[in-house]
Amino acid sequence: MAAHRKHRKPRPYPFRGPAARTAGSLALAGAATAGALNGTGHAEPTLTPAQIKAQVDRLYQEAEEATEKYNEATERTARTRESLERLRDEAARRTDRLNSARIALGSIATAQYREGGMDPSLRLALSSDPDRYLERASIAERVGDRQAAAVSKVRRELAEIERVRTEAGERTADLTARRAELVRNKAAVQRKLASAERLLGRLTAGQRASYASGPGAGTGRTTAPRPPAPNARAAQAVAYAHGAIGKPYVWGATGPGSYDCSGLTQAAWRAAGVSLPRTSYTQIGAGQRVSRSALAPGDLVFFYSGISHVGLYIGDGRMIHAPRPGASIRIAPIDEMPFAGATRPA
Repeated sequence: MAAHRKHRKPRPYPFRGPAARTAGSLALAGAATAGALNGTGHAEPTLTPAQIKAQVDRLYQEAEEATEKYNEATERTARTRESLERLRDEAARRTDRLNSARIALGSIATAQYREGGMDPSLRLALSSDPDRYLERASIAERVGDRQAAAVSKVRRELAEIERVRTEAGERTADLTARRAELVRNKAAVQRKLASAERLLGRLTAGQRASYASGPGAGTGRTTAPRPPAPNARAAQAVAYAHGAIGKPYVWGATGPGSYDCSGLTQAAWRAAGVSLPRTSYTQIGAGQRVSRSALAPGDLVFFYSGISHVGLYIGDGRMIHAPRPGASIRIAPIDEMPFAGATRPA
């Protein structure tokens, strides 16, 4: 028996050192996968409809903040592009003037070459008509002055063209940076909206419809008398906003088929002949600040600490606003969001 045990082959161990650790890791991964398939893996936390709606509200607010940054970047990009086009036009005009100055300088140089550059005292000595020569010498001096002026003009145009080219190069770099900023802000908006959509997908159809309608909101045009606006322009802005009720919210849109929040207020006041900045946090500085107790139809009402949302006040504690993606422009109470201030554009 002892001899038999002595000649028994040892049990093989195929994995040693790093190979053994790798095999162990694979075994653990397989066990984790099996647990997940058996329903014991990590799952998304169960949320109540109220918790889902609160998270969606937060995501939509963050998306609107990113949208306003996108709107500002879009506006800056457009201004930079226009500035660059003006510089290119100026460079073309100055190049034309440079070419004209060079032609004029070339004509002067050709004329002097033909005259041979003879010494003035010798010309006077050989001249059969000294009086006429002196007259011609005076003309030659004036030609010299024109040559100096022509040379100065060429140098000036060359310096200006170099300045324009340098500035255009800076604008081109700025435009590239603005476009990159647009891409970043657009991606941020899309991420927030996609997250909100995933959460909304966990609600029933009825719960989604209830969320979309909003608390105390009205999507239709009312026939009730409207409170009077303080002036004709404010009345025109309110009328425009009423005409936009029912149109969809689309981030970055300024009408006429769809709007985001600041796009709607900008378009409404543009219809009244007043130019507003593009974003909510710049519109709040575009008029006379008014207290909540002094609100009048046509005033702009702003919400959240970052001034990321704006609506058009219509009286009786209500506004017309573009609320969020998936919802149409509607009448809503100004109490449904944290009030941050108000401005009267006209």
